[in-house]
Amino acid sequence: MTAKLYCFGESGNAYKAALTLELSGMGWEPVFVDFFKGEARSDAFKAINPMGEVPVLVDGDVTLTQSGVIQQYVVDQTGKLGGAPADKYEVLRWVLWDNHKMSSQAGVTRFLMNFLPEEKRPQEAIKFLQGRLAAAYAVLNAHLDGREWIAGDSMTVADISNAGYLFYEEPFGFNRADWPHIDAWLTRISKTPGWKHPYDLMQRALPA
Repeated sequence: MTAKLYCFGESGNAYKAALTLELSGMGWEPVFVDFFKGEARSDAFKAINPMGEVPVLVDGDVTLTQSGVIQQYVVDQTGKLGGAPADKYEVLRWVLWDNHKMSSQAGVTRFLMNFLPEEKRPQEAIKFLQGRLAAAYAVLNAHLDGREWIAGDSMTVADISNAGYLFYEEPFGFNRADWPHIDAWLTRISKTPGWKHPYDLMQRALPA
């Protein structure tokens, strides 16, 4: 049976789930959600996810939301991308850190800077969020000094989670050249067999 991932290309959180599925080798297919036309807020979609957001994974009788939960489900189903048993809680620590400190800030900042009309972009809020992101980049960059991967000796869902927004080209205040250890780590991820850019894994909702 092929799992279905409700998603769209611009969503970094959906990308985390999609890339985890892709690199694990688990059978899956994307189901496009036209987010910018309000599909995620429709009654039909809310019957699948009352939270009104992507990603949503439907695998037979199992329906899951939230990228970190979907990632853990894939780890449990495939035995891949979870790291060594001793790394379990370190992987979880960094997935949760990303969800609270990195992706939550990056997603909002990127949306405000790229997907709102220019005259409606709140510059003070953007500046504040970029400051919080810079602090997060500093933590991650320092952690990756002397390490190839965030937790343990191989790529895990912690790496995929933290990298979720960092492969997008739309500006939101992240410059890879400013963070050399993050830059080298992103290169390692992108050289992993099977890696794909978010817009190659999922359909875009807006034209390029």
